[in-house]
Amino acid sequence: MKELQIGGLVSFTTIDYPGKLAAVLFLKGCPLQCEYCSNSHLIAVEEGEYDPTKVFDWLRARVGKLEGIVFSGGEALMQADTTIEYMKRVKELGFSIGLHTNGFYPDLLRKAVDIVDWVGLDFKATKEHYKDLTKIDIAYDRMIESLKYWVSTGRGLEVRTTCDPRYVSKQDLLEIAKIASNMGVKNFAVQKYTPYHEDEAAQTTPAQREQFFNDEELKQNIESLFESVIWRNS
Repeated sequence: MKELQIGGLVSFTTIDYPGKLAAVLFLKGCPLQCEYCSNSHLIAVEEGEYDPTKVFDWLRARVGKLEGIVFSGGEALMQADTTIEYMKRVKELGFSIGLHTNGFYPDLLRKAVDIVDWVGLDFKATKEHYKDLTKIDIAYDRMIESLKYWVSTGRGLEVRTTCDPRYVSKQDLLEIAKIASNMGVKNFAVQKYTPYHEDEAAQTTPAQREQFFNDEELKQNIESLFESVIWRNS
């Protein structure tokens, strides 16, 4: 078995695994090339900055202090069986396992079903704009397959959309929400797009980035579709 390539670690968070005190492991590798990616340094599958054995020893020392461990990325499932085996070992310590995923690997998600307790799944855009954002033809269909499957398991799920106005309009956001709701999603999150570079910031205005959060009719329409909606405006 290959070593897990870990590119980052957050030692404590209350927001990355809803309802649990958690840590986050950021794994190397992602098949998508989203323009607004905040972790672009993780896209390539290359040697990680963290020794997975030392990280596991650290996690063992957090038993009783943390409740959950989130595997994020990049795309955590891109390292396939290496990720799943590491998740299994972490779960055996007594932690709940969370997964942040773009849904690109539905077969691996099925393989991890007995290990993963909660999923945060990115529904990035409407089908019309998915390739524009991700640069990958099949990303939308793969995401929908993953979403359908995870809903069918009845396990914890949050579907989230980051509202980059270059790829998502207010009407698009409502369409995404309706699709997710019709598929049985109960928990939805709307996330503010935050530019990470000056040239990127120049492509949109603060008003364009805020428009999703100050439209009360839009908010009411989306909130009517789900049991819970989180507006992450920061």
